[in-house]
Amino acid sequence: MLDIKITRTDSPKPHPDPNTLVFGKTFTDHMFLMEYHTGKGWHDPRIVPYGPMPFELSCMVFHYAQEIFEGMKAYRTDEGKVQLFRPRENARRMNSSCQRMCIPEIPEDDFVQAVKALVKVDEGWVPDQKGTSLYIRPFIIATDNGLGVHASHSYLFAIITCPVGAYYPEGLNPVKIYVENDDVRAVKGGTGYTKCGGNYAASIRAGERAEEQGFSQVLWLDGVNRKYIEEVGSMNVMFKINGKVVTPKLTGSVLPGITRKSCLELMRDWGYTVEERLISAEELFEAAESGALEEAWGTGTAAVVSPIGVLAWGERSCVVNGGGIGHLTQTLYDTLTGIQWGTEADPYGWVEPLD
Repeated sequence: MLDIKITRTDSPKPHPDPNTLVFGKTFTDHMFLMEYHTGKGWHDPRIVPYGPMPFELSCMVFHYAQEIFEGMKAYRTDEGKVQLFRPRENARRMNSSCQRMCIPEIPEDDFVQAVKALVKVDEGWVPDQKGTSLYIRPFIIATDNGLGVHASHSYLFAIITCPVGAYYPEGLNPVKIYVENDDVRAVKGGTGYTKCGGNYAASIRAGERAEEQGFSQVLWLDGVNRKYIEEVGSMNVMFKINGKVVTPKLTGSVLPGITRKSCLELMRDWGYTVEERLISAEELFEAAESGALEEAWGTGTAAVVSPIGVLAWGERSCVVNGGGIGHLTQTLYDTLTGIQWGTEADPYGWVEPLD
């Protein structure tokens, strides 16, 4: 168990209007920090006032991108209690990322304790408006100073938080996506299954091109065959075809999303046939053109589910479910958000209260 030292700020910031929250722009009063040094291990866990950190320009993270992160949320129930959603899954995934990026792992219990301790200190920042939450960003960066491609001998584990508004303030609106033929996000054997910044940096160019053409997201193809669907934007993706749910299998280049896992568990409990397998863009568009594609949606922490209304690939374009939200997509959203905000029962034990 960590012995966390807490130093509270002398100058607390005013809380933003919960009705005008912008994602990732306003940060709470405090942050969690803990260092690692070879031969000493993780040490000096503490919560201190949020603020800038001094790093030399030779710091290895700036040059060789040895870093990872997680994304999760804290939710306030109607009774005013604060709770987390499957935080141990985030801890396990962070350690999987650590293994791939040659970063020392953090014990799961220590990860969860650190998250809870910081949220507890800044509990007043967890908004209570419908659909709002406190976004939590744990991350680890290499901190050795000096140039040279090798694993760092020192690291910083930090957690910052920010209140965020409802992702869909005007309701779930299906988005337009198109298949990216030129750029690839990741390949098997690479870092696609981790949450490292390089994966996201590699996606920016295609995302910009998509936006210029009036699309919200990119549908990524695998990097080897350039035919199998992997993710949509920075989310996992699912399709309901002839009554069955199909989602790309985890081959090492697809992020093992926690929302993805939760959706699959729910749908199997509800009696749906769920297939985790390779699905080509050609198969998908044939299903869409024949009417067999009934629903399509992305899954992720920020949006929970993001319904897809239009699919485009080259000269081909298909409307999914008449451009509306499918029944299964809506049910998944309602169920998951109900569990997260405490308005629905949690038979799976996914919720962890703050206390």
